[in-house]
Amino acid sequence: MKQYLKLVRHILKNGEKKSDRTGTGTISVFGCQTRYDLREGFPLLTTKKVLFSSVIRELLWFLKGSTNINEGLKEHTPIWNAWANQDGELGPIYGYQWRKWEKFNWDDHTKSFKKTYVDQIQHAIELIKNNPDSRRIIVSAWNVADIDRMALPPCHTFFQFYVINGRLDCQLYQRSADVALGVPFNIASYALLLTLIAQECGLMPGFFIHTLGDAHIYENHVEGLQAQLLRKPKPLPAIRVSKKKVSDIGFEDIELCNYEHHPFIKFPIAV
Repeated sequence: MKQYLKLVRHILKNGEKKSDRTGTGTISVFGCQTRYDLREGFPLLTTKKVLFSSVIRELLWFLKGSTNINEGLKEHTPIWNAWANQDGELGPIYGYQWRKWEKFNWDDHTKSFKKTYVDQIQHAIELIKNNPDSRRIIVSAWNVADIDRMALPPCHTFFQFYVINGRLDCQLYQRSADVALGVPFNIASYALLLTLIAQECGLMPGFFIHTLGDAHIYENHVEGLQAQLLRKPKPLPAIRVSKKKVSDIGFEDIELCNYEHHPFIKFPIAV
């Protein structure tokens, strides 16, 4: 994970102070990119412990199209609790957009528009299998019409798949990136998603390319990151995934192997 540590150093050295929505204050750089080759190991940060079980739970929750923390998330990880309403609802966030993007078709019989849904994940899988040279294998969470209905607008906004020589790559554009707390989680989540989809499509997971818009370090995260930069990275772990379709994968189907890491570093969440 030297790429991640290089990103942290770059922001600490070249970033500029910028105010933010939370009022915490950040050091920010606009426009960064890192690249992780999954053939060299699974890109889970080793200079601090990352709770991979939470990564799995959240991703599977997204893939089910869920938007309520009471639907299998709250009892396992508090990651979305701060933004949910009293009923646990978050509005049409990631999972909804991935699996149920709203579409309106004109119905000649009723002379009205009928609402249907687009399953972007399934559509992407079908394109990878049947039209791998397509440059349109894209999944978007940034639905302009739904932003005001979301508890938190998508930070990781859209991603694109690329098929080449039996390999599947994925590039994510992330508009807003909390480098200390969120980015290690995002890297692991999309690397896992890439692995799941590659397996269903009979491909090898290749590069995860992470493109960041506002890449920022909160001012109250600087001390923890400086301590982390003094730690020597350990060998990357591996993951094993049951041979199932993406929609059938459960928590017990994903196993993290040989994860060596330095102690956990607690970073406060800016809400």
